[in-house]
Amino acid sequence: MSLTSLALIENWPVPSAAAGVVRADGTVLGTHGPVGRRFPLASVTKPLTAYAALVAYEEGAVELDEPAGPPGATVRHLLAHTSGLAFDEHRVTAPPGDRRLYSNAGFEQLGDHIAKATDIPFAEYLRQAVLEPLGMTATSLEGSPAKDGVSSVEDLLRFAAEVQAPRLLDTRTVAAAMSVQYPGTKGVLPGYGHQNPNDWGLGFEIRDAKSPHWTGASSSPRTFGHFGQSGTFLWIDPEAGAAAVALTDRAFGPWAAEAWPVFTDAVLGEVRGSGPAR
Repeated sequence: MSLTSLALIENWPVPSAAAGVVRADGTVLGTHGPVGRRFPLASVTKPLTAYAALVAYEEGAVELDEPAGPPGATVRHLLAHTSGLAFDEHRVTAPPGDRRLYSNAGFEQLGDHIAKATDIPFAEYLRQAVLEPLGMTATSLEGSPAKDGVSSVEDLLRFAAEVQAPRLLDTRTVAAAMSVQYPGTKGVLPGYGHQNPNDWGLGFEIRDAKSPHWTGASSSPRTFGHFGQSGTFLWIDPEAGAAAVALTDRAFGPWAAEAWPVFTDAVLGEVRGSGPAR
């Protein structure tokens, strides 16, 4: 099976784009574009960082509810964007658990916390814990654990297969990561405005009934993943039994808000057997 819908990336107003779809068993249903090319991930870095944090949790290096970040916050708060830290500044703007304040600073403090707990620089811990075991040889963290990952579609398809059928983590840990943390919490979804609730798991954003949203109208409420300001996304739809990755070299903007849902609906239509995109 080769998904013809992936060719929709040819119509995107970007210099370069690559995309792919993978099932939980690792079967790649299709790819399009330069899938071996390394693209800056921007915030699609966060799910990789979160997965490494969950490995650290299962190894006993950290506990999800131990103190981390600003006073009163925990590892769980940092993963779920409820630590109260500002978006891109290491200053507290709300009490922990009060609001969903999407925070790069929170993920940077998470990386620092894990580095101290394991006595390994976080980029190296990520490599040892996640990238190397999954064969993600084109992926590296070149700065902030929040936004400075670089990867390829081929590598992220390996990661998306892992998240759907975990080998590095217990399935219960991954189920928690895709479950709403601090239900009912309001907040801003970057690029899409205020959401009530703004549901989030452990490092993964959860679609639920958010509108507008960067996934498709036909995406199940259980869909989870992340998008990045560098024009990148990764979503996993458990009900469809598939995940999609798209990487580009044009910053997120109105073009993406328009193109990505159409692409996602076309992919899901094919994956669910309703025929090729028209």
